[in-house]
Amino acid sequence: MSDLKNSFYLKQPVLYKVFIFVLATVLMVYMFPKKGKFKYQFTKGKPWQYENLYAPFDFGILKSQEDIESEKEGLRTNAIPYFEVDKNVSKSVRDKLDEAYVRVLKDSTFTNKEHYNYIKRKLDWIYKQGVLNKSYAYAKDRKVYKKIGNTVSQESFKNFLEINSLSEVLKKELEVRFPEEKDKFLFLFYEIVKPNVALDKSLTNETIEEAISKVLETRGSIGEDARIIAKGEMIDKDKFQILKSLQLQYESELWTKSKKNWIVFGYTLLVALAMMMLFLFIKKYRKEVYENNTKLTFVLFNMLLMVLLTNLVVKFNPGYVYIVPICILPLIIKAFFDARLGLFTHVITVLILGFIVPNSFEYMFLQIIAGIVTILTVSELYKRANLFISVGQITIVYFLAFMAFYLIQQGGIEDVKELQPLLLFVLCGFATLIVHPLIYGFEKIFGLVSDVSLLELSDTNSELLKELSNKAPGTFHHSLNVANIAEAAANEIGANAMLVRVGALYHDVGKIKNPTFFIENQVNGVNPHDNLSPKESARVIINHAINGIEVAKKYNIPDRVIDFIRTHHGTSTVYYFFKKEQENNPEVSINDFQYPGPVPFSKETAILMMADSVEAASKSLKQPTSSLIDNFVEKIIDKQMSESQFLNADITFKEIQQIKKVMKRKLNNIYHLRVEYPE
Repeated sequence: MSDLKNSFYLKQPVLYKVFIFVLATVLMVYMFPKKGKFKYQFTKGKPWQYENLYAPFDFGILKSQEDIESEKEGLRTNAIPYFEVDKNVSKSVRDKLDEAYVRVLKDSTFTNKEHYNYIKRKLDWIYKQGVLNKSYAYAKDRKVYKKIGNTVSQESFKNFLEINSLSEVLKKELEVRFPEEKDKFLFLFYEIVKPNVALDKSLTNETIEEAISKVLETRGSIGEDARIIAKGEMIDKDKFQILKSLQLQYESELWTKSKKNWIVFGYTLLVALAMMMLFLFIKKYRKEVYENNTKLTFVLFNMLLMVLLTNLVVKFNPGYVYIVPICILPLIIKAFFDARLGLFTHVITVLILGFIVPNSFEYMFLQIIAGIVTILTVSELYKRANLFISVGQITIVYFLAFMAFYLIQQGGIEDVKELQPLLLFVLCGFATLIVHPLIYGFEKIFGLVSDVSLLELSDTNSELLKELSNKAPGTFHHSLNVANIAEAAANEIGANAMLVRVGALYHDVGKIKNPTFFIENQVNGVNPHDNLSPKESARVIINHAINGIEVAKKYNIPDRVIDFIRTHHGTSTVYYFFKKEQENNPEVSINDFQYPGPVPFSKETAILMMADSVEAASKSLKQPTSSLIDNFVEKIIDKQMSESQFLNADITFKEIQQIKKVMKRKLNNIYHLRVEYPE
């Protein structure tokens, strides 16, 4: 049981990698659409590039969305409207006729049957025709339904009378029959006639919607084994719609229901293969990332985040897919690691997204090109101007690539509305600017350090560096010189110069606890080591690395910087006190005078070890000359190499020679030396 438990603990890092690999694969496949994938790519107006295609089963030919909308609009336009007649209005008008007749025609006798009967007949005619409550924009010859109670009849719209034009209709007849009393008659009709016909919107709309609901989405069908298209045949509008119908049938839920498990299995294999390529790349070329489970989790988390965002947008509206700022992914990975890993992760993610988005080839081409531009243009993310410039360049690349695809597919700019994705690219560019707050959040969540944080840490006015300059001014000055030398060396071999500089500034913060025990801080000639044994003195010197780790943790300095404190002396020996102790005790163990390590494990930590040793030892030179400094640098670094201090640092002999050259030049500049010419 104990052996099993020990074996589990030993294999825990490997088991965790297997777990996050499986988890990431399952989550991505879970977000995929569970439907078949049509195996042919085709474009309207281009030739069919595959072999003759025959129908694998019977399927209906779907109408295009434009045809369906056109048919629906036709139904709305040509629908026969319903006008409802209110019978109560005509009855009410007749009831008020006598009173109005007497009031308006005061000087006429009520017994004038001709006048009275004319008015009654005219009212009967008016309400038989129907009086509209307002003007309607219908043609005069338009057929309409006239609804009286439960009775519906069809007639011409011109038969209705409009309330506003009724006086014009009556005026002509009254001028002939009753010219003297024309105005009184017109006033009477104006007083009593009320509209009794109105459009029944509810019934009309209900009829239109019912007709629209019966619109068929198909126009004919293709039988099984019928030839759909021949090789090389041009894909015109009709052929395109047939191919699109077949594609939708392949990808329909109904067709894929029985094959769903196989489709999911296929997606799982492809995603697992893509993820395996990423893991193998990281394991071979970024071993420090592969061995750090937090960093590996961070990379996969960002991939899953991009897949999730894209999936949500596609489900909401596939037309908005380009608004997702995919280029944030390589920016974030580059900020915490390097450009090569950022680009590789971006490419793998885009390949996976190809299963989700429409027009997958176009999408992948645009996003991969944009990712390459992102990696090439953003060199120093901590400079805000660089990010804005990069976003502008990314947007321009999106514009150009999209326009190229559009021109290839359409052969020209026919419809400006189809260029709406260009606006999405602008919004995508603005969305990319949130990378800075994201980086800050990821630093807090995953405990990583970006160049933005390194820039903040390099500020010599920070609390810890201020304390160092006050309590150990000599050490602070030494750290500044080491930072300048190390930064120049890092630039020479392509290492992370900002990281090296920050590591150099903080590498000796442990000397805050006992500053006077270090010679650079002894200003009055008093040396505390005179009162200590060599072994005790060595212990004080060695402890400055351990004290430095404690101080750095107290001030929340990131582990990536603390690594420089741990390794800047490696497993080297406090040689002066060792030799002094050896004079009194020849049997002394060298282990008591060695730093605990570890040795440098990166180019950056190796550079700091060299720069620290060279700069500190250079203070012992009484009369430095150019040749003396050159030999001095060679001797110190060669000694470190002989002690295997750089065995784990992944640094080459060529790079070490380049570093030596830079350090010689920097020390010569510090001491204002010139090259010695022969006499």
